[in-house]
Amino acid sequence: MRLDQELSWRGRRVRWTRFGSGPPLVMCHGTPWSSVVWDRYAVALSAGFTVHLWDMPGYGQSSMDPDHAVDLGVQGELLADLVEHWRLDRPHVVAHDFGGAVSLRAHLLHGTEYSSLALVDVVALRPWGSPFFRLVAEHADVFEQLPAAIHRGALEAYIAGAAYRRLATDDLDDLTAPWLTDQGRAAFYRQIAQADECFTAEVEDRYRELTVPTKIIWGRQDSWIPVDRADRLARMIPAAELEMIDDAGHLITYDAPVALMAALERWLSGR
Repeated sequence: MRLDQELSWRGRRVRWTRFGSGPPLVMCHGTPWSSVVWDRYAVALSAGFTVHLWDMPGYGQSSMDPDHAVDLGVQGELLADLVEHWRLDRPHVVAHDFGGAVSLRAHLLHGTEYSSLALVDVVALRPWGSPFFRLVAEHADVFEQLPAAIHRGALEAYIAGAAYRRLATDDLDDLTAPWLTDQGRAAFYRQIAQADECFTAEVEDRYRELTVPTKIIWGRQDSWIPVDRADRLARMIPAAELEMIDDAGHLITYDAPVALMAALERWLSGR
């Protein structure tokens, strides 16, 4: 989906779009994805909500300037400013992967209020980050120089490993496309190198303060962020609802689209 609007924020170009009618809904992606993971869901939900899609700087259609930090701290500040820029009053938020940490930080540290929060296979509790993350963090400058063909093979294998089912060719192409240009290749390794558990450590002890109605949805076969994190998170957030979805991995948006869409519709319609 083309993100047809742009916000200039601290030198970054943030691409976004808005469509539909009804209460505001903001959808947050994670890494190494972009808003494309939510495209089909956004279209379906736009019948009852005004949906806001955006790409974090360093991802997708937004700017990938090598001089700009793209860590979770920066993204949380940006989300808070985006909600203000959009003049939203307590939007509903749906977040996947890093988007969970981003939305939690925007709320707990920057005072952004939500009507509800749906956390889908999110980064929120330590430990997180694979051995690949640690390797890239130590040698990001080397990885950025990989020949295009080798980078593409590694990238496709990495992304495919997040899914429980085999990704359709078109879906894999959509997910890899932003990272296949020269700029995108460097940005891919740069955003991994800047991933740091300190950004979740800073807010983990505050999850018990949450009063936002919260739904936690998890793919039972998630090999990137195992289901024990879902159980722990549900115990930490007061009155959080937890729903496990079978035959779905970390890329639950592609593994179980019908089940996930049904879960989101039930949750949002009840709010």
